[in-house]
Amino acid sequence: MDTSYLGKLFGLEGKVAVVTGGGGVLCGTLSRALGKAGVKVAVLDIAPAAAEAVVADVRARGGEAIAVKCDVLTKASVQAAADEVVKVYGDVDILINGAGGNKKQATTTAPGVEPALSFFDLPADAVQWVFNLNFIGTLLPSQVFGKLMAERGEGVILNISSMNAFTPLTRIPAYSGAKAAVSNFTQWLAVHMNQEYSSNIRVNALAPGFFLTEQNRFLLTDEATGELTPRGQTIINHTPMGRYGDPEDLVSTTFWLLSDGASFVTGIVVPVDGGFSAFSGV
Repeated sequence: MDTSYLGKLFGLEGKVAVVTGGGGVLCGTLSRALGKAGVKVAVLDIAPAAAEAVVADVRARGGEAIAVKCDVLTKASVQAAADEVVKVYGDVDILINGAGGNKKQATTTAPGVEPALSFFDLPADAVQWVFNLNFIGTLLPSQVFGKLMAERGEGVILNISSMNAFTPLTRIPAYSGAKAAVSNFTQWLAVHMNQEYSSNIRVNALAPGFFLTEQNRFLLTDEATGELTPRGQTIINHTPMGRYGDPEDLVSTTFWLLSDGASFVTGIVVPVDGGFSAFSGV
């Protein structure tokens, strides 16, 4: 087996990657995997302790990483983070826009569930918060770090969308709408970067299916017992592989989209969903 050939296609060693939301469940896993592959990782998160924990894991495995506090909803904060990353590593090759999530206050309840929250009573500020975190939290880092890539003429941006962007799920209109915006923005930015700046800048997105995270656990599992909620069981029933995704399931697709193996791939949203999108329910 010619491992050097595989290394040329998919190797990322020596690259510099910025991961927003890097202290979270999914992007923490991606940050650790990148560090293990020889990537210099800047773990950006609004929670410094979460970012530091991921960095400690990367370093414990012999990798190189730094933790940077960053509020992706404030351009000045993103710019300050970029300045810090460039000061340490010199440049940025990869941006993973992983900051995102949902909140209870922007989620409708099922009939009979208390406290009741209908669509008609969803507070606008909660909906705006969810939309901003997912979409504006992708746009601002793309502006700041994308400008560095445009100036150099190369780079890779990977956004984190969701299967909600393809078919909206019940109860979460703000999150579904925001992720649809992220998918649309991914396509727009891919075209814009190529036409206006360089054909060597690629922009793609992952669309994870159902992974248990801190943002969705309250919807999918009972907080008291840990058992699946009816909604959680419905998801499993409609996932042909019969399980939730493991964060590690995102790693290989991420490596492909970031590597030279995907040098002619831009403007796509790749489902990683255990077959959920392929199953009609019948």
